[in-house]
Amino acid sequence: MSQQHFDVLIIGAGVSGIGMACHLNRECPGKSFAILERRQSLGGTWDLFRYPGIRSDSDMFTFGYNFRPWTGGKVLADGASIKNYVKETAEENGVDKHIQYGLAVKTADWSSADKCWTVTAEREETGETETFTASFLVGCTGYYNYDKGYKPDFPGEEDFKGEVVHPQHWPENLDYAGKKVVVIGSGATAITLVPTMAEEAAHVTMLQRSPTYLMPLPSTDKVTLGLQKVLPAKAAYKITRARNISIARLLYERSRKSPKAMRRLFLSVIKHQVSGTADMRHFTPDYNPWDQRLCVVKDGDLFKALKSGKASIATDHIERFTETGIRLKSGEELEADIIIPATGLDIQMLGGIKPAVDGETVVMKDKIIYKNVLVEGIPNAAMIFGYTNISWTLKADIAAEYLCRLINHMDKKGSRVVVPRDTENSLGEDTILGALSSGYIKRAEDRLPKQGTHGPWKGSQNYLEDVKILRFDPIEDGYLEFDGELSRDASESSTGFLKPLRSALFGS
Repeated sequence: MSQQHFDVLIIGAGVSGIGMACHLNRECPGKSFAILERRQSLGGTWDLFRYPGIRSDSDMFTFGYNFRPWTGGKVLADGASIKNYVKETAEENGVDKHIQYGLAVKTADWSSADKCWTVTAEREETGETETFTASFLVGCTGYYNYDKGYKPDFPGEEDFKGEVVHPQHWPENLDYAGKKVVVIGSGATAITLVPTMAEEAAHVTMLQRSPTYLMPLPSTDKVTLGLQKVLPAKAAYKITRARNISIARLLYERSRKSPKAMRRLFLSVIKHQVSGTADMRHFTPDYNPWDQRLCVVKDGDLFKALKSGKASIATDHIERFTETGIRLKSGEELEADIIIPATGLDIQMLGGIKPAVDGETVVMKDKIIYKNVLVEGIPNAAMIFGYTNISWTLKADIAAEYLCRLINHMDKKGSRVVVPRDTENSLGEDTILGALSSGYIKRAEDRLPKQGTHGPWKGSQNYLEDVKILRFDPIEDGYLEFDGELSRDASESSTGFLKPLRSALFGS
């Protein structure tokens, strides 16, 4: 057994983990750090998922890091391109040398006596255990279980003679050419799979219990391509980011304030896309816009597949699987050679790690999140969580910046331990993932930490508001305890916020 010590230990080498490491290198250059990654490659989600058509569901000009422009005009990038972007970012910033692969973190224990975390990890190839100690622990593991996705127990599944393939565990050489495929689900994965597989399959049916709000988006941004011809790449990137953030924020805010009007808008766009070739009941959700995530349709490819007859939609409930496909409660039977349950994620916090503080296991569902970054009552620990209503990386970037500010502040102050304290009993009902009613979030409410009802305990899902809070508001605000003493309550306004507003909007 070996033991290594670092100032900061990052768990996970996906988009968030690589971003956190890059910010540490840039803003805390004297700090030692390591990234522990269970897989044999970086990329997280973009290394795990291999299903046909895997791509971003957010535009790449806001999904890219604020310190490294996403170049080119491609708006919705494929998974391989995103992984390569993350890899190049790690290499350019020298953080790839700090990644230790093949290590599955098993325990994380804080000792108040030693003022550090002790982390044990298993090297999965050999079964050997390695131990790490760290002054600060940062979880960058995302929010779902990498070992398994969510799949209901379908009646009669054992009777089906074909193949059942979950998108999270896609076989490398699955042959679906000329075959009948049923994709169960109506979320981002299904919306991606159906038109992609329809190019080679005999026919693809998307089977959904209820429709999702869809929005067609071109895969190439001609305006950005034009800007890149006349402006430096970084300037074009900043302008495009600011525009896309503004548009996404406007759509979200209007959806919350005027749901009926936005519902009419979204449905009118879809009606134009299908042009009378499909029944609108398949595209008319029974909830308001942004009660669940909006699904992007790249270049309208789903609608093109439906018009061509290569794909179709069935809105119904499953009665049971049969030998040759699926029988619906309406009595209709869907023939299939391959069934793909694109039924969602299995939510899991911190990659399944159950942290402990002085020997007492932390129950995450009983905790609230401070600024959506720190966890109430847990010393020197953070979780990087992105947005659910716009690009994940927008929040991951500024959360990492905040952690660097906090670490530098502690060094200047001479403090070794910081703990967020809820002195006002702020526990609320919403989880860290917000008030979305998506099935995968509802299923995990008993596992997710909560938001508070007000102040720094309540997540805003508002990028510009979070920029002010995380980049510019004083670190000491009366809620953070440094070495056992609560910080002062900063009554002054955020110094210098208006002057750097442009930087806040467009990135660093």
